[in-house]
Parts: sequence; structure tokens; C-alpha cells
Amino acid sequence: MDIQHIFFDLDHTLWDFEKNSDLTFKKVFKMNNLLVDLNLFLEVYKPLNFEYWKLYRDEKVTKSELRYGRLKKTFDAINFTISDDLIHLIADQYIEYLADFNHLFDGAIEILDYLNQKYTLHIITNGFEEIQTKKMINSKIYHYFDTIITSESVGVKKPNPKVFNYALEQANAKKEHSIMIGDNVEADIRGALKVGMKVIHCNFEKSIIRSKEFVSITFLTGIKQYL
Repeated sequence: MDIQHIFFDLDHTLWDFEKNSDLTFKKVFKMNNLLVDLNLFLEVYKPLNFEYWKLYRDEKVTKSELRYGRLKKTFDAINFTISDDLIHLIADQYIEYLADFNHLFDGAIEILDYLNQKYTLHIITNGFEEIQTKKMINSKIYHYFDTIITSESVGVKKPNPKVFNYALEQANAKKEHSIMIGDNVEADIRGALKVGMKVIHCNFEKSIIRSKEFVSITFLTGIKQYL
């Protein structure tokens, strides 16, 4: 592959979103003296959060509806009585403190050091603009990336082709010399394939995926097999 530019997704690809998110909820619940079973909450919250992010990508809910709705539905599902005001406060505090935790996936620094010597690196993320840069700074990976593209800065979200075309333009990169690396088959992989980029899928969950369109890796340093 004649690759010059590598575009990474951030959450669930380099930055360990689940671990950092769990720690953030633990902190926020403690701050508010919320006597809720954290494990039960997270068990219900995670699939709901996944559903809300899909709706958000598809432009079916707004950012504020996502932030409130995923919490409201979770508390309702576990029969925990909580006021709307407190839900809104927790939603704000969650965003405020999320970037304070900076766990990366195993091999993240190693693979970034390796790739940075040969390629120009970039980020394309659907995450909220106000915290994505903070996440990268706090986890000490910000300096690896030449451009950082957030869906909010483009006005649409992955897998919309506009995001990838805008990122290529900002990076001064040609699609045939570019590769997208991410965890989400719909948003990262199929989105990038549609605009003619090459792709590597991060399948850290080791899900069964039957596709000949793209290769998958189960750990970050597996990228070395291809680049």
C-alpha cells in the first residue's frame, strides 16, 4: 500500500473510552452522594449509550438529547428516583471530568511512535469537540497528530462522506494514499471505504465479522502487519 496519511478514530480505538467512562461515573456519583449500584447502572447504560450514539450519528437526536436521554433512560430502567435537575448536572459533570482519566489501549504509544516515523497522522472523531483535544493532551498523544477533525467542526458525523472528504482536504491528502483506522464498522470503516480510502478495523472485542472488504486487528500493534 502506498500510504502517506493515517487517519485514526479516537474513542474505542486509541483512547479507552469504556474504562475512562466507568471511572468518570464513579467519581461523579460519589461527588453527588448518589447511592446507586454502579455496576448495575453501567450494565444498563452501555447498550443505551450505544443506541443513542447511533441516533446521534444518524442526526435523529441532538447532542443535548443524547446527553440527557441516555442517563434518564438508564435511571428509569433501574428504578432509581432522580430529579431532572440532577440528571442535567450529572450530564454536565460527566463531560467536564471525562478527559481527566487518560487510559489508552495497550500498545497505543508504541504504535504511534512507530507510525509517526513513516506517516503523517490525523484524527477524525465524532466525539464532542470541547473534550476531544483535552483527552489527547491529558493522555499525552496530542503531539502525534497533524490535523484533528471533529464532526462538530464539519457539521455532519461519520459515516457521512463530507467528514472524510473534509478531513482529506484539511490534511492535504489524497484518498488513494490514505487509510482510516477505527473500531466502528459503520462509521469508521464503511464510511471511509465509500470515499475511496483504505481501512483497518480495530476489533478489540473480537466480534465475529464476516467481510472481505477490510482487514481487522485485535490489538493495536497488529497494525505493523499492514503498515
